[in-house]
Amino acid sequence: MKAKPLASRIEGGMARATLNLPAALLRILAGRPVIRDGQTLDVQTQMLLRLQNLRGGAALGGRPVARERALMESQCQLLEPTTQHHVDTRETQLAGPDGPIAARVYRPAECPDRGGALVFYHGGGFVIGSLDSHDGVCRALAERANCVVIAVDYRLAPEHPAPAGAHDAIAAFRDIVARADEFGVDARRLAVGGDSAGGNLSAVVAQATRDDEAAPCFQLLFYPTVDFAEDRESVKTFARGFLLEKSSMDWFRGHYIPDGMDNRDPQVSPIYGELAGLAPAIVITGGFDPLRDEGEAYARMMQAAGVEVRVSRRPTMIHGFLNVAGAIAGGDAALTEGAQALRQALSR
Repeated sequence: MKAKPLASRIEGGMARATLNLPAALLRILAGRPVIRDGQTLDVQTQMLLRLQNLRGGAALGGRPVARERALMESQCQLLEPTTQHHVDTRETQLAGPDGPIAARVYRPAECPDRGGALVFYHGGGFVIGSLDSHDGVCRALAERANCVVIAVDYRLAPEHPAPAGAHDAIAAFRDIVARADEFGVDARRLAVGGDSAGGNLSAVVAQATRDDEAAPCFQLLFYPTVDFAEDRESVKTFARGFLLEKSSMDWFRGHYIPDGMDNRDPQVSPIYGELAGLAPAIVITGGFDPLRDEGEAYARMMQAAGVEVRVSRRPTMIHGFLNVAGAIAGGDAALTEGAQALRQALSR
């Protein structure tokens, strides 16, 4: 993992201090409460959006791809969740369909040998994001769930459009199963999980490997994108102003889905796949997220297919709350909720 530059550490410290000012003062600085769809935006998040707008814009997408990737790297590391104890980390490689896939293994000090593990896929619209952008998230999940986390650095668009990322995600999971002893984990207690695009890939992997001898035992889905064919009401309600915008979604889709590919192909839109027999899941959404309704619709459809699913909406949160959980209390609480659900699932 790359070391954070001093300037970045200073900027992150100042942002955390600002976002943790007394609530009354924060409300004055953030402005009048933002109420939408019967929900009130978290005041820390509102202040964060104001700070990002002052820096030149808070919306994802629209810039050159290299610039978007660099911005995500720097911004995610500013306010990433923190850990209280050491989490051992090492780099590795997994077998992919078109060559090795980089991965990172996280193991807490008290983690039992041959225990359960989470195979994690990062978010970023299939275009941005990396092992480094979600390093803090993976460390926190490993510590709070007390399990091994193996983060997968799947190929990104536009260099590698769909279904390359999905193929990498599936191959990586199967390679981890085959090398479970090497990783010190139980192949029959492997969960899949991720945020946004990573939630999509987790759902795709769960469907593709459901009949494998060692299939995923649990799905940890944070605000997943699961439907490239239909825009639901939350896309219209939160089209602008909450980090992930309608224009952001169009930008990511344009890079990820190649011409001629069916938007309803379950490799990119798992909501149209076969849902019966999938692993139990928790789906955690944000109230101010354009992806909210499709994530919750996917949860309901899994439930209707007989899958054990818990849905948890965080009504005050925007898209991407995991990456700012080091400063936004609501994001930290949602991360902890997911980690606790994962811990419980792996202990069964």
